[in-house]
Amino acid sequence: MLEEIILDNGLKLLLFPMEKTEALTILFLTKTGSKYETKNLNGISHLLEHLLFRGTKSWPEPTSIAKELDRVGGFYNAFTDKEMLGVIVKVAPENFVLAAKIVAEMVSQPLLAESGIAKEKKIVIEEINMRQDDPPTLVGDLWERLLYGDQPAGWPVIGAKEVIEKMGRENLISHFKDCFVARNSIIIIAGSFKSPEAEKIIKDSFSRLPGGKGVVKVLVKESQNLPAIELLSKQTDQTHLCLGVRGFNVFSPQKYVLEVIAALLGGMMSSRLFVEIREKRALAYYVKTVAEEYTDSGYLVTQAGIANSRVLEAIEIICHEYRRLKTELVLEDELSRVKENLRGHLRLHLETSEQFATFFGVQKILKDKVMTPQQEWKQIAKVGQDDILKVSKEIFQPERLNLALIGPHHNKDSFVPFLLV
Repeated sequence: MLEEIILDNGLKLLLFPMEKTEALTILFLTKTGSKYETKNLNGISHLLEHLLFRGTKSWPEPTSIAKELDRVGGFYNAFTDKEMLGVIVKVAPENFVLAAKIVAEMVSQPLLAESGIAKEKKIVIEEINMRQDDPPTLVGDLWERLLYGDQPAGWPVIGAKEVIEKMGRENLISHFKDCFVARNSIIIIAGSFKSPEAEKIIKDSFSRLPGGKGVVKVLVKESQNLPAIELLSKQTDQTHLCLGVRGFNVFSPQKYVLEVIAALLGGMMSSRLFVEIREKRALAYYVKTVAEEYTDSGYLVTQAGIANSRVLEAIEIICHEYRRLKTELVLEDELSRVKENLRGHLRLHLETSEQFATFFGVQKILKDKVMTPQQEWKQIAKVGQDDILKVSKEIFQPERLNLALIGPHHNKDSFVPFLLV
């Protein structure tokens, strides 16, 4: 059973003991990311994520933390998204104290040494270069820029090379102090442990985390009355595209309907778009539809890598399937199959301590409330044929369509006539 505790400094602690596991996961999450940044410091949260591993008071050398966790066979990683930064460490239960101390120092006492900053900036720039050479990843950034434009929601989490190069230690220290505060953060322990012992270990380790309020992010502004297209003309062997619509935020009950719609369209190998685009016409190797929800925005998008000469055909197919959902009831048999697929995914994605930590932690940092897997499934199970029809009629409108493409094309206006639903 999940237990929630608020420590004296305001840090929220979630405890999820698990039986029949030889692992223990510590996940620290704080509210930062590109939505919490200014344009001249876009990418600073991601750069900080890199620097957290490059030394603390007790582990001052750049590889000290890695060596210590490698010595006990630990798994460790970090990530930055639009609205959060996470540090995760997974160890055997007897190394709980060590792991807690390491994570606590990383998020409260990183050295942020000048030499380390210079090296990590070069590494991040190479990461940006890598994304530029990876169209399936790059088109996702292009898609969000198309949706949100020149505001934090539209900026890439990784930042831009010219911005990263100009960041100084003072900028990093200031952003760190603003964001890495107890009331802005949560910590989740999942796996093999006893709750009273875990609470004491976390209290002892994380008492140094200051109790400030944290940074307030800028709310997303959305306005659209015509279909929109963003084209990055690039010599590629395929055209990579994202075609979709604005959706719902993480608090909306309609998000469950959208998740069912996404699975029905492109969430399975037997989904409508996978069958039509790949199996029947061999237009693509990959095609998928996903629903994404943030605290103040959301969307549904279909992404695919298409033969350059057949892009218009693929766009017509996607729009046709969008149109079907707002004009035809989904058959009960298909709807049941899709929902059971989502149920299976939910169960299979919650087998390990780090998966449970992430499941509960992301909910808590975004919504400040947590649903159990069973409660989550009940919301999906309630989605009916009429719900899908109603939501589809709302979102699949020509003026809400957005198309981002990367490929050897030069006239984005040539795609406009095909954006009809």
